[in-house]
Amino acid sequence: MKNLLFFGGLLTACSVSAQTDTARSVLLREAQVVTNRATKHTPIAFSNIGAKDLERINLGQDLPFLLSTLPSVVVTSDAGTGIGYTSISVRGTDASRINITANGVPLNDPESHTFYWVDIPDFASSVQDLQLQRGAGTSTNGAGAFGASINMQTAATRTKRYAELNASTGSFNTYKTTFRLGSGLLRHHWSFDTRLSYLSSDGYRDRAATDMFSYFTQGTYFADQTSIKLIAFGGKEKTYHAWDGISREQLTTQRTYNPNGFIKDTPTPTFYKDQNDVYFQQHVQAIMNHRFSPALKWTTTLHYTYGNGYYEEYKNARTLAEYGLQPFTLPDDTLVQKNSLVRRKHLLNHFGGGSTSLNYHLHKLDLTTGAAFNYFRNKHFGNIIWIRNYIGQLSPNQNYYTYMGRKLDANLFLRADYAPLPQLHLFADMQYRHLHYTLIGQNANFDWNRGSMQDLDIHETFNFFNPKAGVTYSFTKQAQAYASLSIAQKEPTNNNYTDGYFTRLPRAERLYDYEIGYRYANKRFELAINGYYMYYKDQLIKTGQVNEIGEAVSENVPESYRLGVELSGAWQISPTLRWEGNTTLSRNKIKHYTAYLLDENWENLKAFDLGTKSIGFSPNITANSRFTFSKKGLVLSLTSQFVGRQYLDNLQLKESSLDAYFVNHLSANYTFKVRGLKELTIGATIYNLFNEKYETNGYSQTTYNSTNGAFQHDPRFYPMAGTNFLCHLAVKF
Repeated sequence: MKNLLFFGGLLTACSVSAQTDTARSVLLREAQVVTNRATKHTPIAFSNIGAKDLERINLGQDLPFLLSTLPSVVVTSDAGTGIGYTSISVRGTDASRINITANGVPLNDPESHTFYWVDIPDFASSVQDLQLQRGAGTSTNGAGAFGASINMQTAATRTKRYAELNASTGSFNTYKTTFRLGSGLLRHHWSFDTRLSYLSSDGYRDRAATDMFSYFTQGTYFADQTSIKLIAFGGKEKTYHAWDGISREQLTTQRTYNPNGFIKDTPTPTFYKDQNDVYFQQHVQAIMNHRFSPALKWTTTLHYTYGNGYYEEYKNARTLAEYGLQPFTLPDDTLVQKNSLVRRKHLLNHFGGGSTSLNYHLHKLDLTTGAAFNYFRNKHFGNIIWIRNYIGQLSPNQNYYTYMGRKLDANLFLRADYAPLPQLHLFADMQYRHLHYTLIGQNANFDWNRGSMQDLDIHETFNFFNPKAGVTYSFTKQAQAYASLSIAQKEPTNNNYTDGYFTRLPRAERLYDYEIGYRYANKRFELAINGYYMYYKDQLIKTGQVNEIGEAVSENVPESYRLGVELSGAWQISPTLRWEGNTTLSRNKIKHYTAYLLDENWENLKAFDLGTKSIGFSPNITANSRFTFSKKGLVLSLTSQFVGRQYLDNLQLKESSLDAYFVNHLSANYTFKVRGLKELTIGATIYNLFNEKYETNGYSQTTYNSTNGAFQHDPRFYPMAGTNFLCHLAVKF
């Protein structure tokens, strides 16, 4: 079936004949939202990636892996291949602190603050360009940027008709087929584009399979000074859980082992076949852009996102009371208080809102002001769909918890770039955010003290003022120096409440971000040096503490910081050979850190005052290098990546850490002309060229010995695949 889909897409594409472009040459005034973009005059660190760069490396891996060579970026993959559940961190800050937008519309889940790339697979095929801003960045819509922001612009409208097929296949039964079709400009005013993608893989780890479909479609209307774009995109994913790691010993003896879905109470070891995560997400956007004059532009956007899905789990020997079920007695008078069962945890969410901005740009002043309003509603509920040998009353899809989450998020911003001198630019950015967050119902956590599920009745309001200021000085057209100070504030996530203390709510976090840098670029050389000091007040981190029912909680840490320098550069060595590279050196510390650990029996919580310690998952060094050879349609590239040691918690212990790793990837592409086609490209990429054994993620499970107080280590790891490959074919009509 997979082969039929793979080659069926090729036959479909080939049936679309090339068409002569009869549209007149026009300047398309796209409905694009670029008010959150930085320029060379903006005093922050950023990287830009265009559609051609993405197309060259977009063979099947999720978008985080396509960004993995940018400065300060580290990526992870549960399945070990970069396909399925993947995540990205920047400067050591996790995905919940990275603001992600598409056309200015927030993509982060308003509760978890994380964007799950698996929900819209192959979105990179519909991205025109993106900008990754490091640090607090510019004012943007959605959750606060505490480490970085990723601003994506979707596909631009083309004046000519086109059809394209991109197909990949390779290791672990990986298949990807992408078909794109565009109408070109119709009747001087209309244009339509669409994309369909299918992607599947068995994964490197056992049963870590993915099966994903996505789409993107847009229609654009152009007038003399106005353009309106309607966009719809989304996807459906089904992935087998690979959420649990393996021991250090298993890394050498059972490297691909996946413990998820293991059924203990059977004569022979077996795994639950439906241990799956299933989710459907759909996005709709309407963007209007109007130009009142060459100096004055207005953009308005409306958006709506619908999400519906669940994950299903086999749970071994669970206490029935945790699921609202009564113990039962077997015919032999055995009282059963624990039993194996299958549960589903559901999400049903709606997210909608709008934003508007006005930009005035004339001579020395570039001024943008805007506002946004978003509303989110999410229903959480869980069902029991099966219990082993249950005796008693059990309703179909027995419900054991339900709660509602609601969030209102509104903001106003004013941003200005003023040039009192041709070489001097002054930057100011002010944002006000108002949030109201509600959680009502019963959580999935069981309160053993009361004998019922945890009650939720949380109503929280936040008001944030986030100012930013800086200066950029241009020595020449090629060289600029800059400095800035930004203040960013961020509300707690949903888990900070549901897994927190019942009687003590988490506090908002605050970031003071100091940036200073220098940029130089000409036709042959590029150089950028950026220094940063990110000081956090009340940063929320897991300290090892537990709440009233034993759930791990995140606590506000009074003081922590990230201090580093980022160096990046490029050199056009010859007309055919180019080198690009970057290195980040950093220190990431928590001041006056107190850790809380359980003993070897997972009881008796004890505090350990450890002083200043490194922040977990924050390597002190990351580095990337790429050599690219290009000549007459042939492109060869060698990419190298190094990530230093990462601690799995904040104890700074080597025994609970990820070893540093150095991996290389080799790719080759050849593009040539074929009669009847615009172009044809064939190629292949070998990932992990030298078969490095490495891990990108894990968790610690550190305890203490109740006799001597010594720390005891039992970490878990997520291994990455050894040498593997993807071959691809691209046909453009």
